[in-house]
Amino acid sequence: MNSIFTRWFQRNFSSPATIVLTMLIIVGFFIILTVGDILAPILWALVIAYLLEWGVTALQKRGLGRFVSVLIVFVAFVGLSIVIFLGLVPLIWKQGSKLIAELPSIMLKLKEQVLELPTKYPNFVSAEQVDGFINSLNSELGNIGEAILSASFSSLISIASLLVYIVLVPLLVFFFLKDRQKIFGWCSQWLPQERHLAERVWSEVNRQIGNYIRGKVVEIIIVGVVSYITFVLMGLNYALLLGVCVGLSVLIPYVGAALVTIPVALIAFFQWGLTSDFYILLSVYLIIQILDGNVLVPLIFSEAVNLHPVAIIGAILLFGGLWGFWGVFFAIPLAVLVNATLDAVKEHKAEEESLALEQQAEVE
Repeated sequence: MNSIFTRWFQRNFSSPATIVLTMLIIVGFFIILTVGDILAPILWALVIAYLLEWGVTALQKRGLGRFVSVLIVFVAFVGLSIVIFLGLVPLIWKQGSKLIAELPSIMLKLKEQVLELPTKYPNFVSAEQVDGFINSLNSELGNIGEAILSASFSSLISIASLLVYIVLVPLLVFFFLKDRQKIFGWCSQWLPQERHLAERVWSEVNRQIGNYIRGKVVEIIIVGVVSYITFVLMGLNYALLLGVCVGLSVLIPYVGAALVTIPVALIAFFQWGLTSDFYILLSVYLIIQILDGNVLVPLIFSEAVNLHPVAIIGAILLFGGLWGFWGVFFAIPLAVLVNATLDAVKEHKAEEESLALEQQAEVE
């Protein structure tokens, strides 16, 4: 077994360029897993900088200098952030607080509906099953109450962290945009010389991450706005809150859409019951999800590497379990990194074998 592994390693990872690439990936993952939480402001700033870079590039193509382009895009970003923070966030907070306040009455209504199930459907639901569900529901209500209480005690810490983010992240975004080449140049001088394979992988992944972040923001806005308009036209309670949740759910492919369906369906059920409005809303919501997955996503991510749904879900489970929110958010780019690395190693190996055959032919 040892000799089999040794031969496999020497065949695929014996060249200096491959070793450098492997070590850089291992070091990168180690840093993320150990100090990722500490570096969260830098990561947020990098994501936003990737998002804004297309605007800077567009202005530069129109003849403006890099600094002027960065300044215009940055001021526009800060202005839009202030408008959203002062206009949209308070409304979402108000609806969220109202929903939490009405949660006990919603759960009480759910209990009443569940208690009627053995009478309506005696062949499918028993009284013992209902009792077990009610006990589980009471337990969950207790956990929710404890979570809300603990959240209120930690609110001061959260406000302090928010202030740090409000100050640090915009500054980091500005310098990432303004001094991009300087930062890349400084980092490159500390890397090994045999890094052409790593640079090939980085070029592909860098392009994919930029496309992914910009595409995700566009998808969030479109899906969120369409869902909000639908909920408002249908007269659904908490339309803004649910619209934002549906928009943000696209951050987690497949899984997010399934999870956010639960609150949408529950609120619609408690507002209308099993009426035509309830079924119409769920039908329209299902159409939105189908159009998002089959029309919008292929259109936005047409340049992205084609990944099988199994690979995407596996990446979400793996990287989300290792790295929490950031692992989920970057699940697809990380899967692209793995795919690009394997392809680069395979191409590099083929190039070395071809070169070796050419040299042997010259000798003969």
